[in-house]
This record gives sequence, structure tokens and C-alpha cells, in this order.
Amino acid sequence: MNEHGTHVRYMRVLKLDDQAIASRRAFFGIGDDDLERLASLRRFAERVTDRIVEEFYGLMLAHPQTRRLLDDGGTVERLKRAQRAYFLGLFAGRCDAAYVQDRLRVGAAHERIGLAPTWYLGAYRHYLQLIREHLLTALDADVGVIENAYASLQRIVFFDIALAIDTYIAANDEALDRQRAAIRALSTPVIRVHEGILLLPLVGTVDAERANQITESVLRHTAEARASFVIIDIAGVPVVDALVANHLVRTTGAVRLLGAQVVLTGVSSQIARTIVELGVNVSSMHTTGRLSDGIDFALAMLGKAIAADVRSREAHDEDLDGAV
Repeated sequence: MNEHGTHVRYMRVLKLDDQAIASRRAFFGIGDDDLERLASLRRFAERVTDRIVEEFYGLMLAHPQTRRLLDDGGTVERLKRAQRAYFLGLFAGRCDAAYVQDRLRVGAAHERIGLAPTWYLGAYRHYLQLIREHLLTALDADVGVIENAYASLQRIVFFDIALAIDTYIAANDEALDRQRAAIRALSTPVIRVHEGILLLPLVGTVDAERANQITESVLRHTAEARASFVIIDIAGVPVVDALVANHLVRTTGAVRLLGAQVVLTGVSSQIARTIVELGVNVSSMHTTGRLSDGIDFALAMLGKAIAADVRSREAHDEDLDGAV
């Protein structure tokens, strides 16, 4: 997604419509008089922009934590250009949807470069201090006018900070969601063994949350592949308790509704005894001790078989492995 599309998306994610923006403005105390006051300072802003930006990045580069994020001169120059545009935007005299969308860039950019809120807030503290110093030295006005101008500036800057942090959090949440999805996919890998045959090798503990993920993954892949058989191998599951056993039965029932059958493999003598003791009815699925037997069964049901020469090569390879 391009940069503009990202900003539009965050407007939706954060539900920043006209009403929400007006509510935020009211909460931060940004009135029309503040916007008019800031717009009247546009020429001042244009005069001091370059100095403030240079001084600001001098502070950022002087601290080891923030300097590490600004990895090269090219990055710093790009950020300086963006900062000049941001600073002048404070004196645009508006606080509408277009303004908000432009400010969302800040939070997304900081999340991308890994600038944690700690350093971001500290940087804004320096930023406001620099602006105040330039207001006092460069603005030809009495103290009361300068204080009013600084108060208006503070209000809109804190408005911007809230937007940036909200965007930072939203971007971070999206990154976490992507990581969780990747972990779920890795924890429930469904493999296509043959046309019409899928394999789900389970490794590790199966709790209630993962059990639901397994069902969801198996059903989705079964429907997409139009599979006839789903082989679930539980050789890597250390404990098969009532939760796991009942979940397998429920998954089997759901798979059968899609027109497929479940073959349960990796059933050891201990697992078999546990299932019997639990009184779980597994008659709806075919069970085998070894994964290879489950594959042979599914292939045979489809009128297929692994050729003898392939079996011979596999046995030969196993003998060589054992001799090493």
C-alpha cells in the first residue's frame, strides 16, 4: 500500500471522522482563535524553520539512543525535509481532516524506524523548548502576546502528539497481528501430500486456543483443496488428554461435513490406552501407528499406491543413514 493509502487507512482504523476530530479539538482546547493566532505567525515560522530543524536534529544526533536510529546522512536529510514541512504545518491555521491525515504520517514513520514513545516524547519536549526560545528572541512582541502564541502552539502540538502515538500503537498492533498469524500458520502447517490428500503434523502441546486454530486451519485447507482425506499425525504431541481427544473427534465430524475423511496417525500404545480410558469414541476416523501407513491407506482409497522402486530407494536410504 502506498503512503497516501496508509494514511487513509489509519483514518478509518482510528475512526477519525469530522465528529471525532471536533471532539479531540475541544478536548485539547483548540479554538478558532488559536488557529488564527498560529496563522498570523506564518512569517515568523518561515524565518526560523531552518534554524529550529538544524538545532533539533543536533540534539537528536547528540544522544546515542536516538542517533542510532538515524543511521546515515540520507536518512537525516529526508527527516529534516519532513520536519520543515511539519513545522510550517503548525502555522497553517487549520485543524481539519486534511491536517489530521497529514499528521498521521508521523506516528507511522516513527513505528517504521523503531522510535519508541519514550524517545518520541522526549524529542517533542526539546522541540517545544526550541520553539519557545525562538518565539522569545525572534518575535517582536510583548511577553503576553508571546505567551498566548506559545499556549496555542502547545495545544496543537499535544493534539499532534496524541495522533502520532495513536498511529504508532495501531501500526504496532498490526505488526503483532501479522506475527501472530505467521506463528499460527507455523503451528498448524497443512501440507499437500497428493491430489486430494492433506497432512497436518502436530508438534507440541495442544491447548484450547491452539485446538480451535487447528480446526480452523484444517477446515479452510480442506475446502480450498477439495481434499478427500486429511491425515493428522499426533506423534509429536507429548500428551493426549480429554481435551485433545475430544477436539480430534469434533474436527473429524466437521471435516466429514465437507465430504472428507480424517486419518489419525502417530498413535502409540500409550496414546491408544489413554483414549480408551477416557472413553472417547474415535470410530469415525481411521487410525494407524505410523504416518507412512496412514499415507498408504489414503492413497489406496483413492486407487493410488507408492511404487515398489520408490519403496526400495527409501529403504536403501534408511540403511545408508543407519550405517553412517
